[in-house]
Order: sequence, then C-alpha cells, then structure tokens
Amino acid sequence: APGIMSGSGSEATQPSDAEEIRLQEAEQDWAAAKAFYDNLVSKRPRPPKPQHAITVAVSSRALFDLVEERRIYEEQGVEKYVEYQQENENVTLKPGPAFYFVKALEHVNARLLELYPDDEERFDIVLMTNNHAQVGVRLINSINHYGLTIERFCMTGGKSPIGYLTAYLTNLYLSADSEKVQEAIEAGIASATMFTANRDVPYSDTQLRVAFDGDAVLFSDESEQIVKEQGLDRFFEHEQLNENKPLAQGPLKGFLEDLGKLQKKFYAKNERLNCPIRTFLVTARSAASSGARVLKTLRSWGLEIDEALFLAGAPKGPILVKIRPHIFFDDQMFHVEGAQKLGTIAAHVPYGIAQKYQKSA
Repeated sequence: APGIMSGSGSEATQPSDAEEIRLQEAEQDWAAAKAFYDNLVSKRPRPPKPQHAITVAVSSRALFDLVEERRIYEEQGVEKYVEYQQENENVTLKPGPAFYFVKALEHVNARLLELYPDDEERFDIVLMTNNHAQVGVRLINSINHYGLTIERFCMTGGKSPIGYLTAYLTNLYLSADSEKVQEAIEAGIASATMFTANRDVPYSDTQLRVAFDGDAVLFSDESEQIVKEQGLDRFFEHEQLNENKPLAQGPLKGFLEDLGKLQKKFYAKNERLNCPIRTFLVTARSAASSGARVLKTLRSWGLEIDEALFLAGAPKGPILVKIRPHIFFDDQMFHVEGAQKLGTIAAHVPYGIAQKYQKSA
C-alpha cells in the first residue's frame, strides 16, 4: 500500500466492510479486464496490477527536459504553450532528471521477467502530469523514441494530480514541482523534488543504484530535532542512550523496503552477485558516536542496505561521485545542491524539522 509510513510490504490495518467490498469489486474488474486481454496476443509485457506493483509516478518535467517549454508557459500562457507542444510533437524531448532512474527501473523489470515471467511484483512507471491531453502526443512520441515502457498516463489538464496518486496506489512520486511534492508528502505519499545534475556523468545501465540519506528520509526526524534544538553533543548522548531503541520510520523507508523485496527475488535465484539493484546509505552521522542505532534500526526492520557510508559531517558530493547513483534522496537542500554541483541527480524530500529551518533561512 502507498504511504509515507509504509511500503508495499508493510502491515496494514484491517479493512472495513465497505473497504472490503470495494477491494472485491476492484478484483472483479481486474479479472474481467484480464479475461478480455488474455485473448489478445502481444509481445509487450502488460502493466502489473497496482495491488502487486511498485508504482513509481513521474511528472513530465521530471522525466524530460521541459525548461524551454516551461518558460513559454510562464511568459506566454497556457494556449501558446499547448500550441508550441503540438507544433513540435515530432521533436523528441531530451532526458530530464528522472530519465536514467526510470531506465534503470525498466532494466530491473526486464531481469525480473526473465526469472519470474508470471510474477507481477515489479515496477510500474506512471506518467503523472498536470499537462493537457493535447500535449500527450509529444510525450508519447518521446517515450516511444527512447523505448520506455510507460503504459499508464494521467494527464489532469491543469489540475493538481495529487488526488490520483492514491488511486494509482503510488509507492513513490517524483516531480520537478516542489509545491506538488510538498502536497503529496502531506497526503502521506513518499515523494521528492527532482534536480538535474550540473555535470554529465555516466550511469550504470545494468544496475539500479539508489542512495538514501538517513534522518528525515529513511528514518523520522526525531534525532535531527535534537541536533537543531539542543546541539550536537546532546544528540550524540541521546543516540548512545537509545542505541537499542529503533528509530521511527521516515518517508522513504517504504521504498527501501520495496527495493529489498525485489533484491530477495534475485537472491532466491542465486543472483546475489549479479543483482541489478544496489542500495546505499549516505549519512552525515559519525559511525562511532551515532552509527550503531542506525544499523540496529535497519536490522530491526529486517532490511539490508548494501553499503553504509558515515561521513561525520563531511560533504556528500565527492562520495556520491564515486557511487554514481541514479538518484540520491536527502531532506537538506545544501546536500542536494552539493551533490548537483558534482554531477549527481539529487531529489529533495521536504519532510521534517529541516524544512522549518530552510524556510526561515
């Protein structure tokens, strides 16, 4: 199920009678649709059921470079914008900040389909945009040009797409619009604002590489509150006293959980050394003073992280250059900007006490 505090594998509360009826009706709808499509022959893999999929919703400005188009929209209005898009619908859009991340998700899907051809637990990428339908042809042409498998579109014609995220059972929402991302976070959906790297760097085309900050991203902002309000020494003391008490979960914990579930599918087929997913924790915490609680929290959740890097306050950018993740999630804009400058595509998670301090600054 989607949500800020849960991933597709987290425990859920028991559904009400009305919810149970709704789920049964939805299942019947899917069975009817499947019966119809089973009679149609196609080599293209069909999108998985939302109930089984890990749904990643991506905005058009995150998937493609629409800087010039956005300028036209802001300076000349929506009618000129739509007219420009229609006149250029055969001109392929350039990749945006989420493009290579989406390509890596699709590589994981291809590997999963080889090993588990009948399993629907894989990524489903949904284009979630407030664009008008008239712009859809250019988006479709660009998606087909790059060979992306994005079958589900949600084009809301200028209205906020946030309400549709729940209907699509979204596990992660990526957008270039910070206001939409903030709205999604407040609605309980794991979300982040995408920022393009300032340098071109090569990305792995055989392994999805995802890097996470710890506090206010994988974990709650409980410890960060102490740093901001009581200082670093009090924080170290607090973490050592609470070393065996797991941290509460943060907005991206569910997505790490989803990645972990897929990793285990590869491990079950003796593919651990050739797994197309690798995860990284890149945290400003110091290992000796506050690292044990983080590792014990992950252990208590039953989650593995492939690499953990405790930087003790050092800049994250140089380390991320070595990792070359397709995406790096952090709640602090100065870490996002530092990563950007050195060529990392970073995503800002507007969650926790750091946002209060960023706004006041």
